[in-house]
Amino acid sequence: MNRKVLLLEPNYKNKFPPIGLMKLATYFKLRGDDVVFYKGDLKEFVIRQITDECVEKLNQLDSSIQWRLRADKIAQYIKYRKQVDLERIGLSDSKHYAPLLYPCVEYYKKFFHSKEYIRHPRWDWVGVTTLFTFYWDITIETIEFAKLMVKDTNNLMVGGVLASIQPEQIEKATGIKPHCGTLHTKAVDGKGGDIDPDNPYVIDELPLDYSILDEIDYVYPDGGSYYSYSTRGCIRHCPFCAVPTLEPQYQEYLPLKERISRTARYYGEQQDLLLMDNNVLASPKLPEIIEDIKSCGFTKGAKFIEPNQYEIAIRNLRHGVNDRAYVRKCYYLLCELNGMRSLNEEVRTRIYSIREKHGLLHPETCTKQAIEETYKDFAPFFERKHAKQKGRLRYVDFNQGVDARLFTEERVKLLSEIPIRPLRIAFDDVKTEKAYVKALKMSVNHGMRNFSNYLLYNFKDKPEDLYHRLRINVDLCEELDVDIYSFPMKYHPINGEHSHDRDYIGEHWNRKYIRAVQAILNATKGKIGRGMSFFERAFGRTEEEYMEMLLMPETFIIFRFFFEEIGYTARWRGAMYELSDSEREELYPLIFKNDFNNIEELTDNKKFRKILTFYKDYRKDIADHKSELFKMKQEYEAKHKTEIQ
Repeated sequence: MNRKVLLLEPNYKNKFPPIGLMKLATYFKLRGDDVVFYKGDLKEFVIRQITDECVEKLNQLDSSIQWRLRADKIAQYIKYRKQVDLERIGLSDSKHYAPLLYPCVEYYKKFFHSKEYIRHPRWDWVGVTTLFTFYWDITIETIEFAKLMVKDTNNLMVGGVLASIQPEQIEKATGIKPHCGTLHTKAVDGKGGDIDPDNPYVIDELPLDYSILDEIDYVYPDGGSYYSYSTRGCIRHCPFCAVPTLEPQYQEYLPLKERISRTARYYGEQQDLLLMDNNVLASPKLPEIIEDIKSCGFTKGAKFIEPNQYEIAIRNLRHGVNDRAYVRKCYYLLCELNGMRSLNEEVRTRIYSIREKHGLLHPETCTKQAIEETYKDFAPFFERKHAKQKGRLRYVDFNQGVDARLFTEERVKLLSEIPIRPLRIAFDDVKTEKAYVKALKMSVNHGMRNFSNYLLYNFKDKPEDLYHRLRINVDLCEELDVDIYSFPMKYHPINGEHSHDRDYIGEHWNRKYIRAVQAILNATKGKIGRGMSFFERAFGRTEEEYMEMLLMPETFIIFRFFFEEIGYTARWRGAMYELSDSEREELYPLIFKNDFNNIEELTDNKKFRKILTFYKDYRKDIADHKSELFKMKQEYEAKHKTEIQ
């Protein structure tokens, strides 16, 4: 008997799709099970499922009316219980069965609000993925929800990063014992496999099911790529890293070609190849990995022609690959078609009319039948759109970064044979400066010109170390005439008191310095690129200026040039310079706490109180049309309009 399988990702923000769940989707479909993926508001998920059941029941009672076209109105009534919403459904349109239809809809409304669905769970197996430890609350909420959805909690699996790092804490909080690490065990003689005792697959090595991503509204920022691994694990055991726990054994080679080819066949070619390897340069099989990448179509100068997404969706609908996903995908593709500027108003109106006639204006009312019936109406527009493409360059991204300490001429030469953009070289510790600079210069000598790196801070480092590492990258940009983008990343512990929040402060840092760095990064959109003048305006011309900026009132950092021009910054600076060394030692700890809501309670010292008033949040005043600061800001912007633009 086929199982009903639900795969859940907590509704946190993340860049990459849940690779583990995509492998599980492939596994369960290979076993013939019905798989649903969801990420979003959990209450809305329940309403959607109950609405689907209600629509199915209404169709059984009176199939002469297309109740699916009224699904959005049915969901509205189930959710809000308003009489006006009930009337909008149009149950009275049924000539003979209306008396039966009203109790049916009432039943499902009550079924939701009385939480009767909890007593009658629908799902045979539920899987929940987890990510960072500071997503603890939303993750636990999702696990508790999953417990209500599954028929037997023995068939609830919690896995992923958080589950592998803190299994005992999760079990204590939810009663569910998580799975740690990867799913890498298949059955031997029909026994001992992951999930099912007769599982014939190594789930961790299965290709990904990309179709499930079209079942949800959430759009992953780094979508549109092949996601894979060519190695697993890492030879290092860095104290800040979870990889040794997640992937304790280093696997030096995982063939790529078959998985990438399958993805292309089923879901269409993807533009880029995003590899999640944690330390690919440690592999003695690097030559084979590079050849694999080339054989997948990622050679220098290779271009990507996006496949006709409409044709892929229609084909997969006809083959029954994932109706839920491809009905939704067709809906969004038709929305894009209606918005194409290259089509004149008359054509767009005709497209809209066809969509309206067949219930294709809302995702809730779209049906597989309607999409297939209108295929010939819309296909020519997608064909013309597809034919106009000129192609885009394809790139490879070892997204987790490569290890500067493992760079050799031979390895860099191999990397230079594929279109890596950017090459990410980790620079987490100022102590690795020599190896980092050597690795970067070696890469430039082999023709690579686009780089990126992660700069860990708030760990064992000092605030000055971050400035020094950033400065090195800016200097190298100028010296080597290359592009290096730096991404400072705040350290969060994976265990301990602050692992479930973002409040951890490193031993050499304080709350004020952390907020100052975040304020600067907000202005630079989280990255620091090429340009000495840009860097110096953001972080200071010298280490002394940088350290002063960390101490500066936050609003003065955010609106730096405005407060400098109107003299506020000079007044703050002057007041600070008047302090003696002993006074600074007394005042600084108050500033480092970064809590200025009740200045009078912080100190009785009048000189200190005067300085601390500069630390109030001026943003409300700047936004208040009646305030003097608002007027001054308007005058400043008018004066510097060209510079601001």
